[in-house]
Amino acid sequence: MNAVAAPKPRVLVVEDQADIAELILIHLRHAGFEATAAENGVLAQQKLDEVLPDVILLDWMLPGGQSGLDLARKWRATPRTRNVPIIILTARGEEADKISGLDSGGDDYMTKPFSPAELMARIRSVLRRRAPERLKEAVTVGELTLDAGTMRVTFRKRDIAMGPTEFRMLHYLMKHPDRVHSRAALLDKVWGDHVFIEERTVDVHIKRLRSALNDAGMMIETVRGAGYRLSSKQDA
Repeated sequence: MNAVAAPKPRVLVVEDQADIAELILIHLRHAGFEATAAENGVLAQQKLDEVLPDVILLDWMLPGGQSGLDLARKWRATPRTRNVPIIILTARGEEADKISGLDSGGDDYMTKPFSPAELMARIRSVLRRRAPERLKEAVTVGELTLDAGTMRVTFRKRDIAMGPTEFRMLHYLMKHPDRVHSRAALLDKVWGDHVFIEERTVDVHIKRLRSALNDAGMMIETVRGAGYRLSSKQDA
């Protein structure tokens, strides 16, 4: 019996400049991805409704009144698309712009112009960290529980929704409660291949994680000059 080939990862490229979109599609397909493109938010939503991609490459500046950041926020707030990794593509390179891109729901950020090799590396990186390390049993700290098998987080028996990067970060922190983790250590353990990721990115995702956790967010403590820890002793 012949082995069934694994499905190719699907990438949706949301880019209004046709020449850039076509170049990205060529490199994606050459690298073994199944890729399609949309030139604006309306077409991108149609493609998402048809087939859910494994990764979205999302340009910041788009025609039609919806920016890439608007789309990222909408998709992060929608259960069906909440866990799809988003890489923001933009010509804006200032730190404030990068933070805005990550705050809107992006898992990574690339400044134009970028090399095809770096783009492929970043896509592979977000795909690797999309699925958290599997555990046979749930992890519980206080009233906070994380089940890696079902990708569910509950606090006081109420479900908590969050993105894939925040899920993986919480997973790691809960496996090592009360220990202080530097930004560099979190990059290594949560992102893995973090050669392209800045340490400031950790702060943005910690902020998003605290926001998602709501009342349980106070369990994640900032240790000035050292990093972050998840406290098992604090009454959240």
